[in-house]
Amino acid sequence: MSLKYNIPILELNDMLKQQYRSELGVVFDILRVIVDYGRNGTIISAITRSANLSHYTAIEKCQKLSDFGLINSTCDKGSRIFTITEKGICFFNEMQKFIEIAQAVKIRY
Repeated sequence: MSLKYNIPILELNDMLKQQYRSELGVVFDILRVIVDYGRNGTIISAITRSANLSHYTAIEKCQKLSDFGLINSTCDKGSRIFTITEKGICFFNEMQKFIEIAQAVKIRY
């Protein structure tokens, strides 16, 4: 028995195209993970896993966010712990608003 799908070729091609995140999307995902972990923060492996990033990329982006004062990085028992700052929370909230609008008008972010 053979299954036949009635998916137009153009729609199928759109489904097969891999959608990459912009840097803004990556930053939003990192901040979302850190916010989700709350006041105690999180380690880099949780960020890489939840945001679907390589270790190197996560470290690089977290360093940028730290340089801009959006997150803090502290050492605890040999592990780096990342927490979000007040400035980071404000930035994250504004990004959420932007992303909601971008999705509504179908702009890739």
